[in-house]
Order: sequence, then structure tokens, then C-alpha cells
Amino acid sequence: MFYFAIFFLGLILGSYLNSWMWRMHENIHVINGRSMCPHCRRQLAWYENIPVLSYLVLRGKCRTCKNPIPKHFIFVELGTALVFVLVAWHSLGSPELVPAVFFRNIIFSILLIVIFVYDWLYQEILPSVVWLGALVGLGFNIYLGYSLLPMLIGLLVAGGFFWLQYAISKGRWLGGGDVRMGFMMGIWLGWPAILLALFLSYVSGAIIGLLLIATGKKQLSSSVPFGTYLATATFVSLLWGKEVISWYMNFLH
Repeated sequence: MFYFAIFFLGLILGSYLNSWMWRMHENIHVINGRSMCPHCRRQLAWYENIPVLSYLVLRGKCRTCKNPIPKHFIFVELGTALVFVLVAWHSLGSPELVPAVFFRNIIFSILLIVIFVYDWLYQEILPSVVWLGALVGLGFNIYLGYSLLPMLIGLLVAGGFFWLQYAISKGRWLGGGDVRMGFMMGIWLGWPAILLALFLSYVSGAIIGLLLIATGKKQLSSSVPFGTYLATATFVSLLWGKEVISWYMNFLH
């Protein structure tokens, strides 16, 4: 029952995130106003706003203008719900359940979903989301009693690594959003988990990039929404970083 409630909460929040991200991109006020069709801008009735169900009942089309509702809406709703369940499962499965860690990871996951989706759709990592994440992460980690030194090292390693690439390439390899996200990741994960996140982001980016090129969906010169890979790698490292690093160290010995 608990996991069902968490899943349902994730669906609701995913629906809200869809609306919020679209409004941000369209420069529409994100607080006031009800959800609307992205094509004809008609305000939606409550029964058109039920996560997943409304999309299926309407067969993926606006009830008025009949234009297709973006398919990513339903994937964001389901993805957010799945992420919430994973965070809850990981927290409840921990021998040392700390409520603050659970809430921290939920908040982090929400921000990562926004970064993942927004960069994938619009090739931009919102600075406001990254700086908010950095401040929230710093506050939570200090409250939880984490040492500042690993966070500082992580910040310098990730942020410095990305900044160096940005400076050398004059922004051709990485964007400013990637550099800012590197600083945020370093604060969240600290040392040495930040190394795992960097490794996973580059490996996953390379593999998926090669697959897209091989299938003709991308060209070698095409830009890559690197924030999506950084967000995914950060999420994995956040939940399972200690276990992966411990396994790797044992493997070396």
C-alpha cells in the first residue's frame, strides 16, 4: 500500500513537472493559471488532468483541437512514479533508515528529472534548478553531519574538470550548464562517489551516442544533451554509489 501511494504521488508530481517545464520554456507564469493544451492553449478540465489515464482516454490528443499531446508527458509521469518507488525501496531497504536521507533523495530526484527532461527536450540546463540543487544539497548534507571536505573535493573535481573542458574548447565540447551541474554533483555526491558519476555519465553518453549515430538518428557533429546522462549517472551514484565503489575496491583486492 505504501509503494502504491508513493507511485501515485510520483504520477501527480510528474504531471505537474510536465506543466512546469513547458511553462518555463514558453515563458508563461509557472505559478498562476491552470494546465492548458500546448497547441490551442485551452485550459484543461480536471478530468483531462488525471495522470496517464487522461492521456489514454483521450488517445493522446487534445479534446478540442485534436492535435497530439506530446508523448513525453506520459513518460515523465510514469518515470517520476518509478523513480519515487526506487528511492522509497532503497531507503526502506537500508539497515539505517534516516527520514532526512529519504526526503533529501526525493528532492534530489525531482531536480534530476527536471534536468534530464528539460535538457533532452530543449538542450538547456536551467541555472535556477542547478543553483537551487546546490544550496539544498549543501544544507541537507550539513544537517546530516556529512564532512565538508569530501563535498569540497567533489565540487572541485567535477566542476573543475568540466570548466577545463569548457575553457579549452570555448564552449564547443560542453556548455555552461554542464559546468554548473558539475559543481552541484560534487556537492551532492562528494568524494569519491563523484568519480563514479563522471565515469557513468561519459560511458552511457558514448554508448547511446554511438547507437544513435549507427541508427542514423544523430550525426557525429550533432549536439548531445549531456545533462540527461549527468542526471542519470548522479541518480545511480546517489542511491548505489557506496555499494558500487565497495564492490570495485573488493574486486581490486
